[in-house]
Amino acid sequence: MMLLSEITGNYKVTGITGRNDIPISGIQFDSRKVRPGNLFFAIRGTTFDGHEYIDQAIAKGASAVVCEQLPEVVNDKVTYVVTAKTSAALGHVASIFYGNPSEKLKLIGITGTNGKTTTVTLLYRLFLELGFGAGLISTISNMINQTEIPATYTTPDPVQLNELLARMVHDGCTYCFMEVSSHAIDQQRIAGLSFAGGIFTNLTHDHLDYHKTFDQYLQTKKSFFDHLPESAFALINKDDRNGKVMVQNTQAAKFTYSLQSMSDFRCRIVENRFHGIQLNLDGTEAWFKLIGTFNAYNLLAVYASAVLLGQDKTEILTSLSKMEPVAGRFNYVMSPDQVTAIVDYSHTPDALKNVLETINEIRGRHEQVITVVGAGGNRDVAKRPVMAKIATNLSDRVILTSDNPRNEEPEAILAEMFAGVEIHQEKKVLVIVNRLEAIKTACALAKPGDIILVAGKGHENYQEIKGVRHHFNDKEALQKIFGINNMVNS
Repeated sequence: MMLLSEITGNYKVTGITGRNDIPISGIQFDSRKVRPGNLFFAIRGTTFDGHEYIDQAIAKGASAVVCEQLPEVVNDKVTYVVTAKTSAALGHVASIFYGNPSEKLKLIGITGTNGKTTTVTLLYRLFLELGFGAGLISTISNMINQTEIPATYTTPDPVQLNELLARMVHDGCTYCFMEVSSHAIDQQRIAGLSFAGGIFTNLTHDHLDYHKTFDQYLQTKKSFFDHLPESAFALINKDDRNGKVMVQNTQAAKFTYSLQSMSDFRCRIVENRFHGIQLNLDGTEAWFKLIGTFNAYNLLAVYASAVLLGQDKTEILTSLSKMEPVAGRFNYVMSPDQVTAIVDYSHTPDALKNVLETINEIRGRHEQVITVVGAGGNRDVAKRPVMAKIATNLSDRVILTSDNPRNEEPEAILAEMFAGVEIHQEKKVLVIVNRLEAIKTACALAKPGDIILVAGKGHENYQEIKGVRHHFNDKEALQKIFGINNMVNS
């Protein structure tokens, strides 16, 4: 419980109508969740305008409202706080309400198209292994030390986020590692947070259904680094041409990592196999259980971040070498007759290309690659034909199938994907709408030694069709088809 004056006193407002010394019991921006004594934020969204629900919030007990303009009829029993942008104010006010938790631990944000989940999860595991209290905010799950809190979005809303960070502080976390999505940046979900470091992985084609152009997507990611303080570090992948753009205007200390050029932190692949990868990291060789060039980048980013956070290099490498792959990221199942099936979350063109190139680097000359892939409904449609083209160019056989069609017709999605298949490649492509049947077909086509890639859903345990989530898990499906009980490398 805090007084309204304590909450709004440190944030710029343009006007207050009513008493400023009233107690506030909580913060809400969804009028349906308002409780007596709450402070309600009227947020203008892409679909709804919270200003239209001010009366509903008051009827449910809101004692104060933050808005961009006063309603035509003002309730004299309620205080109205007017500010220029309520979505930005929400994060700042939520941070104050929960005691500015991001200032009481080292908060590290990871942004980019691919590699965020693996990087942030490995950092979280590493710092736990090194003996620190650590929190995780990721696509897969949110963690407070060893306690899991289910994740609904890559980045929670500002109220959930600050409440989660406050719990981390209370439970002894000194570090928190957090995925920062472009949606979260654009929607001001990280407003008011104090970051000790930012990491850029890469930038490729994704989310253009939301950002409309690649430049808007890039500028959104860049704004995260623009707002880092001088006390923070900004670590970028030098091998991605967008890396330098990210830190053009940052005040943070700049560092680079690379596999291909001179940088502050360097790495070289010594050996790459399905059961692991051997790297030379800053002159020291170590074996890791993760696989592929893309994971070499992820491991290097983790190593560099930990060094920048003051940890011992040898201890970092020793701990990282023990770690299993992140759920749904290049996990594999070996069938009794030696067919290797790989489950990976790759749902962007670049991620799919990286995984297939890795498979082709490792496989033998006589082993065929069979790829099962789809594309999500109600998302970036431009990447659909691109992903199909990549799959057919880098695979011996391809089965196009449903991903999460959501509210679209799966047949229409697959037709858009098939449009990207070059004429001379069409004979190697099957279209099977039912995902389970597609996976069964891939397994039936595979001979001993062949490699099946089931791409797009990774860790997800559902398939969303017409607004309903049906239980479905690629790993479980493969286990059942192969008749095995335990998944290797899961």
